[in-house]
Amino acid sequence: MKKILATAAVLLATSLSCISTGVYAAGNVDAGKAAADKYNCASCHGKDFNTPIDPTYPKLAGQHRDYIEHALIAYQRGSDGPNGRGNAIMGAQAKALSHQDIQNIAAYLHSLPGSLVLGK
Repeated sequence: MKKILATAAVLLATSLSCISTGVYAAGNVDAGKAAADKYNCASCHGKDFNTPIDPTYPKLAGQHRDYIEHALIAYQRGSDGPNGRGNAIMGAQAKALSHQDIQNIAAYLHSLPGSLVLGK
């Protein structure tokens, strides 16, 4: 019985450490703001990331962090890669981003107030 409790305690501790590591790895909002400024994301997606210059461009403010990360990685892969996206402008923009840049930008955009409708 003591062996089972000891094993359960180790599993719980391991699970909790994974959870806290996941939160840490989610990106840094301040670094994301700096990266979004550096790569001039607002030039197309709008100063507040909620009013893009073209109605076909997405509103990014308040968007889900994991969606932004997935989209940027898909643009890096291009249309020929698995789950890739083909867009010449975004492909070129995304190629310059490191994995950490992507996490940081996603955290920053997720933190902004937006008009994203999650349900009606």
